[in-house]
Amino acid sequence: MHADQLVDLTSPEPPRDCPLCPRLVAYRRVNQAEHPDWYNGPAPSFGDWNGRLMVAGLAPGRTGANRTGRPFTGDHAGWLLYETLKKTGFATGDYEARPDDTLRLTDCMITNAVRCAPPLNKPETSEEKTCRPFFVNTLAAMPNLKVIVTLGDVSRRSLLRALNLKGSTGAPGHGSEFDAGPYRVINSYHCSRLNTNTGRLTPAMFEDIFKRVRELID
Repeated sequence: MHADQLVDLTSPEPPRDCPLCPRLVAYRRVNQAEHPDWYNGPAPSFGDWNGRLMVAGLAPGRTGANRTGRPFTGDHAGWLLYETLKKTGFATGDYEARPDDTLRLTDCMITNAVRCAPPLNKPETSEEKTCRPFFVNTLAAMPNLKVIVTLGDVSRRSLLRALNLKGSTGAPGHGSEFDAGPYRVINSYHCSRLNTNTGRLTPAMFEDIFKRVRELID
C-alpha cells in the first residue's frame, strides 16, 4: 500500500505523522530525536475558518512552527506578522511566541503551502505538489474567503498552482495585487529576519498590505 493511500487527501490538514514526503519525514525524525519535546509535525492552519482573509506562507520554520505547532510562532517572523494583524484588527490578545498565549485571530486564517518543516527552509517542488491537496482543501473549507496575502513569490506561485492557474499569473514583488479565481491576491515580501533587518521590508510597508486588505473586505 502506498503512503498516499494511508492519508485522507480530502482533509484540509495532513495527519500528525504524515508519511507523504520522504525527505521531510526523515528531517522530522532527526528533529524528533534531537528535540523530543518539540511539536515536530505538520503545522496545522491557525485562525478563523469563516474568515475573509488568508495569510499564506510557504513552510514552517524548524524552530518556529515545527517547534511550537502553530504557524509563525516561536521565530522572528511571528512578531511582525502578529503585531501587524493586531494593528489592523485581524488579531486580539497577546502574542508571546508560544501556542498557549492569548492570541486569537479574527476574520483571518494563517496556513502554509507545505505543512512540514523542510531542511534549510526550502521545500522541493515535488513536496509542494504532494502537499497541495491540503492547501486546496483549506481554501475550499473557507466559505467567506475573499483576500489572500501571500508571503513571498514562491508562496504566490504555490497558491496559483493550487488554484490551477499559471505561476505567471499576477506580477511578482511586494504590493502586487491581482485576481486569482474568486479571490483577490496581494503579494508581500516575507516578514523574515533577513528582509526586516536589511530594510527590504519595513513595518510600515507590511502594515500597508493589511490596510489594503481592510479596504477590500470592509
